[in-house]
Amino acid sequence: MSDYKLIVFDWDGTLMDSLSRIADCMQAAARDLGLEPATEQQVHGVVGLALDLAIQQLHPALAPEQLLGMQERYAQHYVTAETTPSPFYQGVPELLTELRQRGKLLSVATGKSRKGLERVFAAHAVGHWFHSSRCADETRSKPEPDMLLEILDYHGMKPRQALMVGDTTFDLEMARRAGVDAVGVTWGAHDITRLQRHRPQTCVDSVQQLATWLQQVV
Repeated sequence: MSDYKLIVFDWDGTLMDSLSRIADCMQAAARDLGLEPATEQQVHGVVGLALDLAIQQLHPALAPEQLLGMQERYAQHYVTAETTPSPFYQGVPELLTELRQRGKLLSVATGKSRKGLERVFAAHAVGHWFHSSRCADETRSKPEPDMLLEILDYHGMKPRQALMVGDTTFDLEMARRAGVDAVGVTWGAHDITRLQRHRPQTCVDSVQQLATWLQQVV
């Protein structure tokens, strides 16, 4: 058995089934600015980065004022779409409830803004599930280690006591740089081949597989 006391989850593509909505809103924002929209696959490739970095990767020729404008348009489209909140992946509420019942600390490290995360917490009434969270507008974006390091510091934990769960290479690279073990989930933005290059402890194909693995190691 490991000594994991703190489980840190990515949000979009890991806990919440929101990737299609993210792609739709990014494409709509591009059209608003008269740009050629990125494909859904291209958008999935940058999910997890802070919004400005994601847009820069998709549209590297944007001037600063266009970048700001696209961020604003994306946020407007996403807030409108989230009038109907994106659902959790099947089994996520049960997994988080079980981990809390076993006394594990739960945290979120996300590319969302603080306002965006608080909005989704409120929509699903789940903020109380998590003991801490860190967002992309509060520190350096993934794959830099700052989110994880700040969460560890908040809880007074050492890297070996934490586990990162995420669906992108940005999550796994962030964990590596922070000295934290990681698990890759394959139902999100990045495929298993990309995830395995970052040598996670394991990759899982369903929430149930993740729950089973966690029962074995934590």
